[in-house]
Amino acid sequence: MGLSKEVIRAGLDHASAIEPRLAAAIAASGYPEPRIRPRGYETLLRTIVGQQVSVASAAAVWNRLEARLGEGCPAEALIATEFDELRACGLSRQKQGYARSLGELILSGGLDVDHLPEDDEEAIALLTKVKGVGRWSAEIYLLFAEGRADIWPAGDLAIQVGVGNFLGLAERPSEPAVREIAEAWSPHRGAVAIFTWHHYHVMVM
Repeated sequence: MGLSKEVIRAGLDHASAIEPRLAAAIAASGYPEPRIRPRGYETLLRTIVGQQVSVASAAAVWNRLEARLGEGCPAEALIATEFDELRACGLSRQKQGYARSLGELILSGGLDVDHLPEDDEEAIALLTKVKGVGRWSAEIYLLFAEGRADIWPAGDLAIQVGVGNFLGLAERPSEPAVREIAEAWSPHRGAVAIFTWHHYHVMVM
């Protein structure tokens, strides 16, 4: 699903009417492009595979896994594959534990990614049952794969730096401070988050 360009623009226009410094940052950096990922198991598994490695490395591991397990790396095939075979694909012991946790929850029905609760906090609580999926990963999934409009990953370093920059703060605000600052932008915090990543990358270029 993901947030469309139109929804992002409308959300930013609403939030920038509340915060003139956000409006100035949008004028300087421009509106961001949508960042859309497919909903479901495969996106969550890709998130686990990509943790703490480069995009290129994650893609290489994913390609080897698909060659061994089949397209999309089905949970049944993943669970049935031996440790050494997965390690040969580039999946570390720790990530195998995370991937198996995801696969087991999917197969048992403990996590139905196609029917997550509408309440964001309840959905985050379910997603974080997967080993290796913390609050940040759950928020990123809900924002980009489900297009939930009010997700705000306040623990993200680039969000903290970007918000501090466009608000003109002397120091990078803490996660609790960033969460409090953004309350005024609800229910459009997802659009502001997408813009803040865009602004951060423009800012550091």
